[in-house]
Amino acid sequence: MSYARVRCVGLVGVTGHVLQVEADLAPGLPTVAITGLPDTALHEARDRVRAAVVNSGRAWPNRRITINLLPATLPKHGSSFDLAIAVAVLGSAGELPLARLDQVVLLGELGLDGTVRPVRGALPMVAAAARAGHHQVVVPLDNATEAGMIPSIKVHAVRSLRQLATFLTDGIPLPEPPPATPVDPTPTLDLADIAGQSLGRRALEIAAAGGHHLALLGPPGAGKTMLAERLPSVLPELPDDAAMEVTSLHSIAGLMPSGGRLIRRPPFQAPHHTATVSALVGGGSGLARPGAVSLAHRGVLLLDEAPEFDRRALDALRQPLEHGRVRLARSRGTAEYPARVQLVLAANPCPCAKPAGDISCDCTPLARRRYLGRLSGPLLDRVDIQVTVRPVRAAELMQVSSGGEASTVVAVRVAAARAAALERWSSLGQRSNAELPGPVLRRPPWCLPGPDIRELRARLDRGSLSARGFDRVLRLAWTIADLDGRQRPDAEDVREAIGLRTGEAL
Repeated sequence: MSYARVRCVGLVGVTGHVLQVEADLAPGLPTVAITGLPDTALHEARDRVRAAVVNSGRAWPNRRITINLLPATLPKHGSSFDLAIAVAVLGSAGELPLARLDQVVLLGELGLDGTVRPVRGALPMVAAAARAGHHQVVVPLDNATEAGMIPSIKVHAVRSLRQLATFLTDGIPLPEPPPATPVDPTPTLDLADIAGQSLGRRALEIAAAGGHHLALLGPPGAGKTMLAERLPSVLPELPDDAAMEVTSLHSIAGLMPSGGRLIRRPPFQAPHHTATVSALVGGGSGLARPGAVSLAHRGVLLLDEAPEFDRRALDALRQPLEHGRVRLARSRGTAEYPARVQLVLAANPCPCAKPAGDISCDCTPLARRRYLGRLSGPLLDRVDIQVTVRPVRAAELMQVSSGGEASTVVAVRVAAARAAALERWSSLGQRSNAELPGPVLRRPPWCLPGPDIRELRARLDRGSLSARGFDRVLRLAWTIADLDGRQRPDAEDVREAIGLRTGEAL
């Protein structure tokens, strides 16, 4: 026999595709050719696989070897094909019987000594195999617990190519994946640590309840970063589908937490202000990798000292914020990653940033405008809540008993508001008020009475609000009503929403 075929999985973005790995032996000079749009890592697999086969006690065929990855039109990248290539070559040479691998998917990178090493993206790969109707998968031992998150597929864990070969020739069963180890929940920061800042706390609660973007302006030390870092502590746990998306993204990025469990807590990303466009939205050579905005999917993306970020990097966030996805086109193909985040911008009002705030500012009006002007109008127009936090007073800071509500208390109200929004909008396929299309709120049965939105309409006509801002105020008003347990917003809710949107809230 000079031909063999096994199955593997390739990733394009976060989407897995079941592929066939073919090996054919032909007379001629001993060479190895890999076809089917392989990247550099796959071209290098020739040497890795040859060394792994020889060091596992198997004979490498001294013939012309052609390895084809089907479908040939799909770009392939990474080292997760190594194990499948080795088995296909040995099968085509008659070294291994492949009957036991019918409808089985193989994943794994090979070391030169034949060990099977873990790969990135094992979770979405195994999920793709399950969707394609496969019921068994062979993965590296270090990926076995992660792969075991997919309940509909049987996972076999291998430590080495030699162990897999023994299974194929002698029928010695492969071990089951180790059980998931309990993981202590990561301690979360608590809103009770915040001194004063009633407006900031109110804005944070509304942002959490509706999934709204938030901008916090104010002098250094006022508590902007502390507030932003505590937003995840009041967000509800992720449902199954969202947890699978988030965990898959972290698997692709090589950031899977230990313990082999789905990520249930909303993720939190806070890149440094020197982060590049690629670091924020994704990039890299070949097929683009996920950036911070995708790693924060269904969680919080904090840009602290936002005016210090490169303006091109900030403006690159506009499309992901609007559509909840980031599409990255590169020479080797296009990758798409989910990016439904809550953006939090924290910024000082001016370059001098005196702790006392505006009363002691040394900056000229032009310098202040230039500083905040680094945050473009189109970006800020996508931020629902924009508030200014005031310096903390000594009495608020020193009186421990004056601390506000704890995160656990606020989280109960946030969960109730989110449940009300989900029940109302689930028929439209939406989870939260922030995701709702604007036209829905401007048409029956969800449009508000004319007297309740009179001021809002006037601001739109004067040009102080854009059409996008008009819709975002309506979404905020619905969130405020949900927090207060009312069926529909009233004029007072709309007025508060306008103040939060325009920075006029007191």
